[in-house]
Amino acid sequence: MHELGITHSILNIAVKHAQQVGAIRIKELNLVIGEMSSIVDDSVQFYWEMVAQGTLAEGSTLNFRRVAGRLHCDGCGHEFAFNRQDFVCPQCQSPQIRIVGGEEFFLESIDVDFDPEKQRPVQP
Repeated sequence: MHELGITHSILNIAVKHAQQVGAIRIKELNLVIGEMSSIVDDSVQFYWEMVAQGTLAEGSTLNFRRVAGRLHCDGCGHEFAFNRQDFVCPQCQSPQIRIVGGEEFFLESIDVDFDPEKQRPVQP
């Protein structure tokens, strides 16, 4: 259920940035989600269609890019891919590991339309 609040936040961020550049419509949003985050793509997609109604983002497409989980061993310094079965370092068997990747969740970019009658803003 926490995806509803997260989806509202995504919408607010996207609409704010689209309005700042004078966009008339948001076409696509590109989201990055770490494998180890608790975000469920299908839930975000489901809520998106509801919360985007009546906004610049109505009818827009969400694109999801998953980032693999990465762990770091504090014992030997080895970095390795997250494995749901073993929570020890595959090199030295130390349980002193920490997450260094795969918890991400952010809006990477948005694709918008501009009013053809108005001059498009210049990017800095």
